[in-house]
Amino acid sequence: METLIKQELERQDFVDNEIFELIQKLLPADKQLEWNIEIIGDVRDAIQEQIVDKQKAMSEEQFYSYLKI
Repeated sequence: METLIKQELERQDFVDNEIFELIQKLLPADKQLEWNIEIIGDVRDAIQEQIVDKQKAMSEEQFYSYLKI
């Protein structure tokens, strides 16, 4: 069974945490959202489309590692 290595998991955590922080910063000061991986995933997909698919700035694996099934 294939698993992600520590660096890949750390990259996933980094990306998800940065997106969550961005969402929080964009909200009015008196509002906060609970951690919601569905929202984070939607934003991550949009970012990936821009920097991986359109700009070719990095590979999908570099942006957000995943297991190939």
